[in-house]
Amino acid sequence: MIYQLKKAIKKILPPAVLRLYHLGLAFGGALLYGFPARRMVVIGVTGTKGKSTVVSLLHEILRDANLGVASISSVRFKINDREWSNELKMTMPGRFGIQSFFRQALQENCHYAILEVTSEGIKQYRHRFIDFQVAVFTNLEPEHIESHGSFENYKQAKGELFELLKGNKKSVSVINLDDRHADYFLSFNAGQKYGYSLSSPRAKMTGQNISIIETSDYRPANWGSEFKIKGQSIHLNLLGQFNIYNALAATSAALALGVDLKTIGVALSKIKAMPGRMETVIGQPFSVIVDYAHTPDSLEKAYEAVKSITGAGRRIIGVLGAAGGGRDKWKRSEMGKLATQYCDYIILTDEDPYDEDPKQILSEIKAAIIDQTFPLANLWEILDRRLAIAKALELAQEGDVVIITGKGSELWMCLANGKKIPWSDKKIILEELDKTKKQHY
Repeated sequence: MIYQLKKAIKKILPPAVLRLYHLGLAFGGALLYGFPARRMVVIGVTGTKGKSTVVSLLHEILRDANLGVASISSVRFKINDREWSNELKMTMPGRFGIQSFFRQALQENCHYAILEVTSEGIKQYRHRFIDFQVAVFTNLEPEHIESHGSFENYKQAKGELFELLKGNKKSVSVINLDDRHADYFLSFNAGQKYGYSLSSPRAKMTGQNISIIETSDYRPANWGSEFKIKGQSIHLNLLGQFNIYNALAATSAALALGVDLKTIGVALSKIKAMPGRMETVIGQPFSVIVDYAHTPDSLEKAYEAVKSITGAGRRIIGVLGAAGGGRDKWKRSEMGKLATQYCDYIILTDEDPYDEDPKQILSEIKAAIIDQTFPLANLWEILDRRLAIAKALELAQEGDVVIITGKGSELWMCLANGKKIPWSDKKIILEELDKTKKQHY
């Protein structure tokens, strides 16, 4: 009932009144908790993908440098070494929630705070009355187009974080120079600019007063990667080239904050996994990986990373779906096509249907798969996500890789009328594997 009432109110209120409402909440939250961000160095991380990982990597780097740090991401809240899951089903908490967290962090001697900043959060002014000193841009791909009205509006929403740096001589912007939208984010004024790149000529062509952080000799290594920055060797225990970009973003921000490269390298080498981000849940006799990938670009990068570790005779079994609620419907056919390019077996299943018909969501993905002449004998539609995971484990043989995408480390599945049910891909995988073992013995 409350869910339906909120939806109705949002439709009735004029946009100007709704914006004023959100702005008022932002000011009220900051006022109530005494504007705690003014007494911390706040780092905002925005982009389409990689935000949570960059937040986590940077947190660990600053902790290894013996600094007090707190952070919020879609995965978890963390104050120094104490952490708890983000169960809100939203990346940026409400205005009062953010300010309360900052106040708590300040009381626990945190001088630094890292915040994952989303376009939806910016749209609702959740970033206002927070004194950002560092803004990090990861990458930009089409997402939330229905919500923002156009890709250009989506891009501009991301840019508002960088607009906040204007006039602050101590401010720092950190930009992915290899992203095609880098020039837009470089156009915002900042006291200092850092750019990171995988040894791309683009970094050499920028022509701006910018500190450039490049890699060299990067290559896959032992379910991770190795690369060098200014001669410093770094081993990263995370799969995929995209995670090298994430590490570069965190490294650039840390360097801007005065952390030395040796400390950064040691900190990165200690990190074994990111919850729900190309996380290996099972390693033997076959591998099972969960990942949050929910856009075509992120799905392709996840599949590419898996492909890089599969040898001859090793099959890829993909379990995927797509979110409902009218969110980016265009991507469903694209994700279906990608699955046919990389997966030997495909299992379509529920993700977060919200108010849409789950069967209709699956049918839109399936239509694109059929158009690619994918063998129907290798395709399943199993609406129950637990049963879909069980089917994937049943199909897997020694050396195969099962990759389950869309939810990562999320703890809820969102259904119609605002209903949420507890969910964990990782937990379900382990439970279903245990059932399989018991059947064999």
